[in-house]
Amino acid sequence: MTDTRPLTTASTAFLAAARAGLTELADPRKAPDMQRYMKSEMPFRGVASPERRVLCRRLFAEHPLSDVDSWRATVLSLWRDAEYREERYVAMDLSGDRRYARWQSPDLLPMYEELIVTGAWWDFVDEIASRRVGPLLRAHRDMVTPVMRRWATDPDLWRRRTSVICQLGSKEDTDTDLLTYCIEVNVGDRDFFIRKGIGWALRQFARTEPAWVRAFVDAHPTLSPLSRKEATKHL
Repeated sequence: MTDTRPLTTASTAFLAAARAGLTELADPRKAPDMQRYMKSEMPFRGVASPERRVLCRRLFAEHPLSDVDSWRATVLSLWRDAEYREERYVAMDLSGDRRYARWQSPDLLPMYEELIVTGAWWDFVDEIASRRVGPLLRAHRDMVTPVMRRWATDPDLWRRRTSVICQLGSKEDTDTDLLTYCIEVNVGDRDFFIRKGIGWALRQFARTEPAWVRAFVDAHPTLSPLSRKEATKHL
């Protein structure tokens, strides 16, 4: 677990307001269907994404956090103590809010790793991988690339998936050596989320370098049918 300092008064106020806001927006009629769709053990409040985003805009404006330790502690407290899945969605929204963009650094990798491993499902992991870890990789390649290489062979499924899909938004800045490595060491994995992630990463990069992706697919006959189908969907 990532260590955090004690919560500040601002953090405590934010947490109380977040939980009160979600309670006010809760729709018990929607909650069971949302939980069933997400196959979640953690219950839902029944707050739809558009309503949550409106709530977050208000929360973030009314309860600013003045330093990186307070911000990180708030994210982790909301995540760790969540009783409903929407609380974790708010924690993720807070972790990516533009007001705190200046604090995004490799020092946050332990926090994001905790969210990935304890979240352990695609709705959490895919957002963190592509919108938190990916930008850190592009901005700090020397520090983050070795971490992604380690995660690519990690026993944890969700660390491995993160290593494969973290470059979804990289376009022409894609590190093809890293992408190749992360795919090749996982190409024999039969897990759906790995096979789908490989195909997704290749399909996305095909929008920028279709010839590279075609050559990669042709050179890797052991790609699963699912990975191959996804990779070549728009070629």
